[in-house]
Amino acid sequence: MIPFPYDIEKIKTIRHLKQINYKSLTVKEELRKNLIYCLKKQINPFQGIIGYENTVLPELQNALLAKHNIILLGLRGQAKTKIARLIANLLDEYIPIVAGSEINDDPFNPISKSAKLTIEKFGDEAPIEWIHREQRYAEKLATPDVTIADLIGDIDPIKAANMKIDFSDERIIHYGLIPRSNRGIFVINELPDLQPRIQVALFNILQEKDAQIRGFKIRFPIDVQIIFTANPEDYTNRGSIITPLKDRIESQIITHYPKNLDVAKKITKQESKLTEEQNKNIKFYSIVEDIIELIAFEARKSEYVDQKSGVSARLSIAAYELAASQAERRMILNKEDSTYVNITDIFSVIPAITGKLELVYEGEQEGPIKIAKILLGKAIKSKFCEIFPDPDQTKKSQNKNPYSQIISWFSKGNYIAFNRDMSFAERKKALNKIPFLKDIALEYSNFEKENELYLAMELIIYGLSEFSLLSKFEFDDKIEFKDILKSIFSEIKSTDDDNFDYNDEDYYR
Repeated sequence: MIPFPYDIEKIKTIRHLKQINYKSLTVKEELRKNLIYCLKKQINPFQGIIGYENTVLPELQNALLAKHNIILLGLRGQAKTKIARLIANLLDEYIPIVAGSEINDDPFNPISKSAKLTIEKFGDEAPIEWIHREQRYAEKLATPDVTIADLIGDIDPIKAANMKIDFSDERIIHYGLIPRSNRGIFVINELPDLQPRIQVALFNILQEKDAQIRGFKIRFPIDVQIIFTANPEDYTNRGSIITPLKDRIESQIITHYPKNLDVAKKITKQESKLTEEQNKNIKFYSIVEDIIELIAFEARKSEYVDQKSGVSARLSIAAYELAASQAERRMILNKEDSTYVNITDIFSVIPAITGKLELVYEGEQEGPIKIAKILLGKAIKSKFCEIFPDPDQTKKSQNKNPYSQIISWFSKGNYIAFNRDMSFAERKKALNKIPFLKDIALEYSNFEKENELYLAMELIIYGLSEFSLLSKFEFDDKIEFKDILKSIFSEIKSTDDDNFDYNDEDYYR
């Protein structure tokens, strides 16, 4: 992406570096230089980040140009860690270090005792190594058990014994993650989970750009780009970022969820891990893709879901993968060569929903499975109204009800059932029994492909049930649709006459 001008096989010593006039840059100057190159050449170093082109990425670029330390603040599943990892693309492909250095010492400006001794001994013939940009990225998940020694360092008695050196010699220091990230990028994920006393240890690194190791009256300058990630919920529920630390982080960048279905679908397709066979044999049409994404959109505004916790994009990704797997399973059982994901298949995604929602009290009372079905029903209803006339609006207007003949067919005692594993031929036969269903699908959807047309026909049945114009009964292996009134009266009939209160208005609601 960014051209590297040197043949590292021929540059082995400090003398060679001087011969090519190599200039050392701080890591933030290096990121700035390479970002400017990318902007001029219109190269995108953040490949795979979708939906942030006009929001997060410009702010991130501004922060890097300003040589700021950064915190990415957002709810779960908003690509915070992925963005942090992609910043490493802006590092030079290789940089030279003093050979054997634990903390990537700059040959022209060494900071560790061992590197200084090496240069003192060999002078311009001191050996160097070249390290790749991947070796200059380090990441740590903040947990309550992280110590200052983990991040900054501590003395190592074993090293003193092995090297036979005195405890006053700074070579006995065991460097922590941040010094080892010298001249690179260090990321701390979930910053609020870090204990306050550990957060205090970061002050000097952020402000004075140095670090102190316990037991030594030394300071050595640390050249590191620090990036934090955090969830706003963590400020109150699990921990907090102490105010002096927040004050020292120059740029706070707010991430967000996809703002429209097209962006959400691109993210889901990119991140889902379908097998080669699934990609080849399983077809997703836009109706199904939209419904899967709408589940997450509905969850993000549901009164049953804790909105402070958020609804991760991983919900849609996992649901997409489960829907494909259910279609594949059905295809294998029916000995078909290929198939498409239908509406009934989408009900197999409930396990992807239940584990990814943080429910409020009312939602917990209802239960996660029931909430998942409610969200799925709302997603189906929303997609139905996007293509077909809203039955509620039809009632209010004087226009003819386009669904009257379908409802009439069900009112005569007819019903339809979608078995979870039924073949396309069986599904097609069942849908064709319903008069005028295909005509309505053709009139409003304009789908020309047969599979897509029958998918639209199936959506009509599910949509009418969401508007309570048909009754829907879910069993372990199938879903049945019947006339709504006959279903109510059959339930009343099956009730013990002696125990049933016919004046109970709640039953008829």
